[in-house]
Amino acid sequence: MGHIHPSAVIEEGAQIDPSASVGPFCVVGPQVVLHADVVLKSHAIVTGQTEVGAGTVIFQFAVIGEIPQDLKFKGEASRLVIGKRNRIREHVTMNCGTEGGGGLTKVGDDGLFMAGCHVAHDAILGDRVIMANSSAVAGHCIIDDDVIIGGLAGIHQFVRIGHGAIIGAVTMVTNDVIPYGLVQAPRGALDGLNLVGLKRRGVARSDITALRAAFQMLAQGEGTFQNRAQRLGEETESDYVREIVDFVMADTGRHFLTPG
Repeated sequence: MGHIHPSAVIEEGAQIDPSASVGPFCVVGPQVVLHADVVLKSHAIVTGQTEVGAGTVIFQFAVIGEIPQDLKFKGEASRLVIGKRNRIREHVTMNCGTEGGGGLTKVGDDGLFMAGCHVAHDAILGDRVIMANSSAVAGHCIIDDDVIIGGLAGIHQFVRIGHGAIIGAVTMVTNDVIPYGLVQAPRGALDGLNLVGLKRRGVARSDITALRAAFQMLAQGEGTFQNRAQRLGEETESDYVREIVDFVMADTGRHFLTPG
């Protein structure tokens, strides 16, 4: 059974599963839903129309579900939905959405959000995302599954980061990042593939070889970046390469980081 500390402020209307625990001096707003086995450490604030999935732990001084840091926000109803088994560490901030961005900020399952990082309004994050200390995802970003964002990195609004990509520390990312890409340097450069991550996930050697060949074609082939990706799609038999092609050919509001 969970436990609610007597010093916690639970506003009328909050829905708290009997197995959830709320620590000392926490504040839980009237539209909050805490599912089974959620744990709020001391001094955590969860407010707004926010749903926290089963098994998620929110640490001290995190502020979850506050209004967006967007001057266009006029108090419209919007939501924050957090999935299962996330670890949200000290001083993390996650904001609800805005009407202009669809009204929803969404975080998947099994993520790790280290101290001081920020998830802005209308961002959509997949499963197993890791954000290191003091990194920030701006509004309207899409961060796919298994992405790692290094400490003090910043992701510009409307940027998409593809499945399995890794962003180095102290990097500013202003354009879309292909799946499995490796981005580093202060003004984010696509510097290769996340080979370590691919090997850790047990991706077959043949697929890694196909990805490396695809990266070289994207870097050195003829025509525009999209032209090269289109040709890759016509030639490849690798599902991993196809994932990159589909990502590049999808609609986007930004340019791509391209291989140097």
